[in-house]
Amino acid sequence: MIHKAIHATVAVGAVTVLAAVSTPAAHADNTRLNNGVVANVYTVQHQAGCTTDIKKNPALTQAAEWHANDVLNNRTLDGDLGSDGSTPQTRAAAAGFTGTVTQTVAINPALAINNLDVINQWYYDPTAFAIMSNCANTAIGVWSVNSLDRSVVVAVYGQPA
Repeated sequence: MIHKAIHATVAVGAVTVLAAVSTPAAHADNTRLNNGVVANVYTVQHQAGCTTDIKKNPALTQAAEWHANDVLNNRTLDGDLGSDGSTPQTRAAAAGFTGTVTQTVAINPALAINNLDVINQWYYDPTAFAIMSNCANTAIGVWSVNSLDRSVVVAVYGQPA
């Protein structure tokens, strides 16, 4: 009787392991992080004296998503240029945004990244800070993605035409 119970336990354990192995990996919902980045940019802009409110833009979010995925999957990328030679401007135009765009990219060599990691990378980098604090940037799209050893956040800032 004990022998049958052991076989039943092993069988259930094996089924559980097989189910876990065959289940596709879940993608994290980074909405809170993305919204937090937008809020941080809003704060930086208002500290810089901006009187307009930066607003999320779906086309810029799409452009940010494309580039974040590209940077995550192509380890040689760490800036504005995509693996296909695309730029923030060409990606934004392909997503349907008309106007001038700039971009900031944050990379953390770990599974997770948070608002503090992002703002520390951008706030103390003169180029990124200039982009974030530019009052003419009234539209924004933010996307973040993670793998086990790399997290990427891309913000695309727009000046609508």
